[in-house]
Amino acid sequence: MWGIIRRLILLATVMTVLPSMADQGDSLDNILDARPAELKLRDVYRNPKETIEFFGVEPGMKIGEVSPGAGWYTHILVPLIGPESNIVGLYYNPNMWARMYDRYTQEMIDERNTHIHDFVPMVSKIDGGQGTGSAAFTFGSVDSKFHGTLDMVTMIRTVHNIMSVETRGGFLTQALNDVYNLLKPGGVVAVVQHRAPESADDEWANGRWGYLKTSTVISAFQAAGFKLVAQSEINANPKDQPVQGDYVWRLPPASQYLESNKHLAEEYQAIGESDRMTLKFVKVNR
Repeated sequence: MWGIIRRLILLATVMTVLPSMADQGDSLDNILDARPAELKLRDVYRNPKETIEFFGVEPGMKIGEVSPGAGWYTHILVPLIGPESNIVGLYYNPNMWARMYDRYTQEMIDERNTHIHDFVPMVSKIDGGQGTGSAAFTFGSVDSKFHGTLDMVTMIRTVHNIMSVETRGGFLTQALNDVYNLLKPGGVVAVVQHRAPESADDEWANGRWGYLKTSTVISAFQAAGFKLVAQSEINANPKDQPVQGDYVWRLPPASQYLESNKHLAEEYQAIGESDRMTLKFVKVNR
């Protein structure tokens, strides 16, 4: 319930500053500066300026954003790429949630599957209705008229969710196939992902606990028709050294389960957000 409330608060907060963001034009520095203080607090771990510049986001691009949530990055990307560009929200296959965690009730699953309906209205409010078009699809139901139209797809802290259920329905295969089809030749996939040590047990580092090995992610994307062209330590956090049994949501901003582990709260807060890989892939011929 707290996760839902926090999402609504974040969405309401960013909506209040949309006009000032839109007025700034396409300057990344101005767009970042225009955000409320609550959002800027996470910059020390999310490093939006460095991350966006590393991936090569430019005005005029057409971008797909996987699982945009309340739009932390959407509110940066839309004014940056400009009102003449399209942005597409890409959401998890609605059948995926029931296979992820046994603790998900049908009510929780139904609530998550409503997020797709928030995307187009959110984009419209960000750009004041100037955009030539935005759309939202779930993986497995992407409109083929969008195939070959996108310059970039961002997958920021989302790969673990899809990979964790790959063996239960091929959801990663489906998602990467859709991403491949949506991108233009040479189009970019921008990946930021919670990182497990390469020495970690494969069963633990399968995404279920939020962490994946860099080698696992690279192999999956290469098998799907993408080439790794660059990687960066922009989003690294050496304080986060997860071991088997750790879950990424023990750390901020989620800080889950600390009521039953209060003695660890101070330690987790000192670590900060997770250690993350930052990988840039391009679409190549299969």
